[in-house]
Amino acid sequence: MPGRLPRFCVEDVDRHGNVRVYLRRKDWPKVRLPGVPWTEPFMEAYRAALNGTSEDKPRDRYATLPDTWKWLCQQYVTSARFKTLDPVTQRRRRALLEATYDEPTKPGAKTVFADFPLARLTPAAIRILRDRKADVPDGANNTVKAIRATFKWAVHPEVALASHNPARDVGYIATASEGFHTWSVDEVKRFVARHPLGSRAYLALCLLLFAGGRRSDAVLFGRQHLQGAWLRYTQHKGRNAKPMTLEVPVLPALRAAIEACPSQNLAFLVTERGKPFTSNGFGNWFKDRCREAGLLHCSAHGLRKAGATLAAENGATERQLMAMFGWRTSKMAEHYTRKAEQKRLAGGAMHLINFDRSGEGSVPLFAAIKAGGTISGETATKSTSISAIGAQERTRTFTSCKTGT
Repeated sequence: MPGRLPRFCVEDVDRHGNVRVYLRRKDWPKVRLPGVPWTEPFMEAYRAALNGTSEDKPRDRYATLPDTWKWLCQQYVTSARFKTLDPVTQRRRRALLEATYDEPTKPGAKTVFADFPLARLTPAAIRILRDRKADVPDGANNTVKAIRATFKWAVHPEVALASHNPARDVGYIATASEGFHTWSVDEVKRFVARHPLGSRAYLALCLLLFAGGRRSDAVLFGRQHLQGAWLRYTQHKGRNAKPMTLEVPVLPALRAAIEACPSQNLAFLVTERGKPFTSNGFGNWFKDRCREAGLLHCSAHGLRKAGATLAAENGATERQLMAMFGWRTSKMAEHYTRKAEQKRLAGGAMHLINFDRSGEGSVPLFAAIKAGGTISGETATKSTSISAIGAQERTRTFTSCKTGT
């Protein structure tokens, strides 16, 4: 093929090594030209494309091609299903999807995912998007979740805009982080010592710890949710798509916190100006209260995790945890019961690491170990007793929530 091409012509090589020539002009569609450059058939097609007879008018450079990835995303974000999502979720998901548009379909490619035909969008292609964010695993996984949700909607028989969900077969990148820090008993004591009964911060802590809700629920809790000795509310998360109403008993510590911090508003928690908190605003405000107590790594969500952890360690079953915290599946409940079970099993078995198998009190293996074995039966009994006392102390601390005691 001659080295010099007519003006506006470019060469593209496909994956089979075939060279094709296209006419490419700004704001005009890309037109493939048949034949060998400079031959009569080629030049005839070239002149027709150059004069615009192959297209009546130039294409909008920002126009979305039908049956492409960007086209599907645009259909999704205007759908009734998308509108049932929480506004914050809508904003985040839209941003994740739009961030994929200008990503090249493969390293060095000029084509981008916005124009990727749906029929060719495979799990391998989605893994390319995921792996480009591998240094930020949570961001990569959130991108996969957004793509999954889009195709889950698209393959529904009532929508039928896609034949399959390629993201379903794309796994998540493993992360070492366990997310928000889970508060310890000592950290709760430190917070209460700084923010005693009667303060808004104390009330916020009790609502997060004893009601089982998220911060998006805590900012909405009010007297309208109290029904005698019970708190009845619909979870804010998923309230439009899959609403779940919970009823949980009002523990004495929570009742005392509510009565010690009266509010004339529908919400128990309000700003200094008497206005209801937004979820994000409350999170920032509570983080400041944690800093005042010297708990720089603690947050509102960590208290919900602390409640689930303590309940599991005190023997709550998976079904009980699901009822307390409003989880539809046992996945999260299993996470907490599994950790609690590990702790219980280890506590009852560590004394079995014993070099004195005879029980006759032979010479100890280590100088620091007294004669009579690594851990005697008497010591094991004491250890068990101490563990039980520790569990009781944790229970008293979380259920009383007194000011630093």
